[in-house]
Amino acid sequence: MNNLENKNIIVTGATGGIGNSIIKKFSHAGAKILATGTRIEKLEEIKKKHENIKILKFDISQSDKIQDFIENATKELGGSLDGIINNAGITQDNLSIRMSLEEWQKVIDINLTSTFLMCKFAIKKMLKNKSGKIVNITSVVGHTGNLGQANYTASKAGIIAMSKSLAIEYAKKNINVNCISPGFIKTAMTDSIDEKFKEAIISKIPSARLGEPDDIANAVLFLSSDQSDYINGETIHVNGGMYMA
Repeated sequence: MNNLENKNIIVTGATGGIGNSIIKKFSHAGAKILATGTRIEKLEEIKKKHENIKILKFDISQSDKIQDFIENATKELGGSLDGIINNAGITQDNLSIRMSLEEWQKVIDINLTSTFLMCKFAIKKMLKNKSGKIVNITSVVGHTGNLGQANYTASKAGIIAMSKSLAIEYAKKNINVNCISPGFIKTAMTDSIDEKFKEAIISKIPSARLGEPDDIANAVLFLSSDQSDYINGETIHVNGGMYMA
């Protein structure tokens, strides 16, 4: 039992494969969910499929509007906030010597700065409850680095260090801040990878397969539940053994 019945939880990046799986798991566990993303038609589809879903279209790149978003989302959920899953993010790949300042800044701003602000304003709500769970989705490449992704890897590594700092600051307030670091997961993004490159990736994974979105969602569910109350500032690696901390 994951003790999530009637918990109020925000999920960003809700319209992607991982976001969809997270929402499905939370809905089955009885949580009340505020799903957000940039594609309203996809959000409407999610709402039709699952129970206890509220939706709000929002682009997390609008950093000056994040505080208002958290306020509006909390109101939609009935006035309190128990958890937030920061799943939204972007890539804009290029070799480092060709990467423009704009390419660098955009990925850092959306993946790292906006995630920090989502955490900041969510924590303010959670302090009123004297408890809360924050799960930030990072990436295996935030630990290993990756060709053509200096901006993305820096943003994901930054989330990990930031989450540790937030965990230290608010542990005594019963607010847990943890990360999940996915490996290569079956999503629209990995579907577009050339088959030869995909085979090369799989050859480096001890489990010899790509992960499923549900693999990530299961870990998110655990870290959002009462079962993880004594876990704080940690990163759970869900990558089939591709990287071991």
